[in-house]
Amino acid sequence: MTQDATSTKQRLLAAAKDEFAAHGIAGARVDRIADRAGVNKERIYGYFGSKQKLFEQVVAQALDELAEAVPLLPGGDPVDYVARVYDFHQANPDLVRLFLWEGLHCGDSTLPNDAYRVTHYEKKVAALAETFGTEASPKVAACLLSLIGVAAWSTAVPTMTRLILGTPQPDLRAHVIAFARQALSGTWPPATA
Repeated sequence: MTQDATSTKQRLLAAAKDEFAAHGIAGARVDRIADRAGVNKERIYGYFGSKQKLFEQVVAQALDELAEAVPLLPGGDPVDYVARVYDFHQANPDLVRLFLWEGLHCGDSTLPNDAYRVTHYEKKVAALAETFGTEASPKVAACLLSLIGVAAWSTAVPTMTRLILGTPQPDLRAHVIAFARQALSGTWPPATA
């Protein structure tokens, strides 16, 4: 791919990320994406094949961006991980929106890149299990899902956050960190889940 083609593709992905985050896949318009990227909308089909495939590429790129920015390292502090996930999503709310739109559009159906994403999360579960001094298990996986949920929920539902906490809001970051620390203060994995 030439330098110009690579640049065009990157502009399309950036424009599509904004469009999909704002409108979801059903509401996104390829003409707005093309206009924002400064190219003919036929380039979208030439590079990606369809709006659906462009959406899949944007979500995959967002997941990679999150994974690179907020790794969960074996033996790392899970509370620190929660704080970093919280900070990342507060700074990048479009990523949470993309994941929510994906869930609304796809439900629990199998995605074209499911295997890649399963492997990605298996590594995080294994890293968390190592931190707990145990083997990866459904309990550790549920813990990871809960930690991510606690960290990302206020970004996912900003209206609910405002309605519950009011304006101005208290230091939610400090609360999320303290909540995660308290939740993880027991023995892991717990005897029952």
